[in-house]
Amino acid sequence: MIMIRKLRQRWSGTDFIQWALILGTTLALLLTILLPLWSLFSKAFENQGGSFVGLANFVKYFSSASLVQSLKNTLYISTVSTVIAVTLAFFYAFGISRTGIRGKGYFKYVAMLPLFAPTMMHGISLTYLFGNQGLVTTGFFGAFPGIKLPLYGPFGIIVSEVIYTFPQAYLIFITTLAITDYRLYEAAGSLGAGSLRKFFTVTLPAMKYGLISAIFVCFTASFTDFGAPQAIGGQFNVLATDIYKQVIGQQNMSMGATVGILLTIPAIIAFVVDRIVDRKQKSMLSAKSTPYRTQEGKWRDTLFTVYCVVVSIAILLPLLTTLFASLVNVWPYDLSFGLKHFDFSKVAAGGLQPYLNSLKVSFLTAIIGTLFTFLFAYMIEKSRFLKGLRQVSYFLSLLPLALPGMVIGLAYIFFFNDPHNPLNGLYGTMWIIVLANIVHFYSVPFITATASLKKLDKEFELVSESMRVPFYRTFLKVTVPLSLPAIIEIAVYFFVNSMVTVSAVVFLRAADFNLASVSIVNMDDAGDTAAAAAMATLIVVSNIVVRTLYETVVRKLKQRTERWQNVK
Repeated sequence: MIMIRKLRQRWSGTDFIQWALILGTTLALLLTILLPLWSLFSKAFENQGGSFVGLANFVKYFSSASLVQSLKNTLYISTVSTVIAVTLAFFYAFGISRTGIRGKGYFKYVAMLPLFAPTMMHGISLTYLFGNQGLVTTGFFGAFPGIKLPLYGPFGIIVSEVIYTFPQAYLIFITTLAITDYRLYEAAGSLGAGSLRKFFTVTLPAMKYGLISAIFVCFTASFTDFGAPQAIGGQFNVLATDIYKQVIGQQNMSMGATVGILLTIPAIIAFVVDRIVDRKQKSMLSAKSTPYRTQEGKWRDTLFTVYCVVVSIAILLPLLTTLFASLVNVWPYDLSFGLKHFDFSKVAAGGLQPYLNSLKVSFLTAIIGTLFTFLFAYMIEKSRFLKGLRQVSYFLSLLPLALPGMVIGLAYIFFFNDPHNPLNGLYGTMWIIVLANIVHFYSVPFITATASLKKLDKEFELVSESMRVPFYRTFLKVTVPLSLPAIIEIAVYFFVNSMVTVSAVVFLRAADFNLASVSIVNMDDAGDTAAAAAMATLIVVSNIVVRTLYETVVRKLKQRTERWQNVK
């Protein structure tokens, strides 16, 4: 109390508010990120009774042949999926950014579509394509010779993971290709280098950091994914499904925490590498750099047009198949269209309520998450007080980027389900799901907000301070209006990801509060595949509608805000 009185005497009222907000930001991040992780870490070294047993759980894990095999399976799936996804995404992004192909807008939007669907949907769509009664297996119901593939197991999981990770690798590559300095190509051309040699001596070396980042992102995403292995893995177990079985099936919380720690190790390594790569990549572009200029090449453009068309069809086919399956009455016997599968009252979903719950949770996540993310980013980036605490908060803000969703969900069980925790009242309610979603997806919006704030001139705060204008007036009257495109982008990111996530919430939802993405898991397990496809279709359509509204609004906002930002 004495320290607070001295601070009040030394600082103005607005200074004290900033100090309190920074302290509150740090405490909030500690309570929602670091302390739950500590609870998970502690549980991994305890037995079922809560007694400390050291490394006994890890010894038990590696003594179990089936659990060790799950680890090997996960490494195999992640490695193969990463190689395929990174290769496909690289040439797809190269075709869009470095050639003169037509329809680039179409190819860009198609590449983003898998982000709007839960990973369970990819597995379900493959069932309708390659299952016993699938389109490909039956040759489109006898029209062509059928092709039978070993769907359930590694093949199906790998295809699903490639679809899931492809857009993430594509986004990295399209950004990396956009910042290459064209002067390097001019210098190579003046030395007599041909197109192929330029590719190997200029393009690939310039993209090495983006390539490394894409590899780690794809590997981590497929390593920690739960939806696809659950939908189409069969008896082929991976670490994510092991956690689900240990916690839900066997109620073995200690072993679930042990597997959770193993699941986090590659993600943390990927996080560290990605941060290093990101810093190095930013230093590659100087003020004197010139943008890439596409040269004419008829055969090259034709080749990449064919390639991009094939890849876009491969992305669209599973989505359209799921839509088709949700609309036909009885697959494959009665292919007439109807909406009976959208009546969820007679299946494991128990009605339309899970979808409505997901909409509610996603809207709350978007609104609350955007509000706190932007405010936290502003206090960390723009405030001049408590530099050490702000650095701690910055680190904690990036930490969720390295945490798998299942690990966050499991950590929240251990932390909030403790009866001695004052926040125990949140457990079993809708609000813990909203909180888990915010934390799970917090890092990317935080980085987006920070990047947007860095673009704003520091003179705004300096002039306001010199004129004794409270910082919150500058924040509301200047910072927020100029940052509206980024703020809306953050809200859409929270909404879309909250609609599709399974892993972060599968442990946290109450028995009487189901979610659309989790109900897809339940319906698929119960054999209600068509209804699961219908629920997945609702999620995708909802996300596309929200994204379309976002594009429309932001297009108009950017025209207005860019005029302000470009004033010298």
